[in-house]
Amino acid sequence: MPDINKHVKAVVFDLDGTLLDTLDDLTQSVNHALSAKGMPVRKREEVRRFLGNGVRNLIRQAVPEGTAAEDYESAFQAFRAHYVDHCLDRTAPYPEIPQLLSELKRRDYAMAIVSNKLQPAVTELAQRFFHKEISIAIGERPGIRRKPEPDSLLLALKELECGTDEAIYVGDSEVDLLTARRAQVKCISALWGFRDEAFLHSMGADTLVYKPLEILELLP
Repeated sequence: MPDINKHVKAVVFDLDGTLLDTLDDLTQSVNHALSAKGMPVRKREEVRRFLGNGVRNLIRQAVPEGTAAEDYESAFQAFRAHYVDHCLDRTAPYPEIPQLLSELKRRDYAMAIVSNKLQPAVTELAQRFFHKEISIAIGERPGIRRKPEPDSLLLALKELECGTDEAIYVGDSEVDLLTARRAQVKCISALWGFRDEAFLHSMGADTLVYKPLEILELLP
């Protein structure tokens, strides 16, 4: 396990699968869109596998192979409209996340969220669940390339006034690993999210935690 820089002063988090368990609400909205367009619905575990690279990619994988571009776009818009209204139905922080964020704040770590989720949903969820600890929450928006490009992570560090060697990034997927690598930021992989340990190891993860509070043991 690599050492975490003793000068770390900021922790940046992915959202879905890291801070929030959003799988049930996402599955509901995916299947609402598919049903509305006369397409076969997906199982919860299928949706889990599709997550990690933004909602457009989620719907692209959820629709049947060979779906015409206009039908894909129609399904995406149906998903988006439904999810905006239902993103809080069953979504909640994972166990130990509230305690982790509270302790990080007590220790004066700066914090931010970076996500491939659409910016309105990121803003709403961050305000709903994490407004006491996190004020910077960056989602998919025009002018910023989505993860695994490093733009959103680097923007978060700029807003935190923090160098890449002064931060760690916590995420649950291969997209998060690659994002951190491209930004030259240390990455901690969360095993309570949407990917399993063997898969993350195969993608090069070398710092993994089973529960959120284990992160505190890795920080200076």
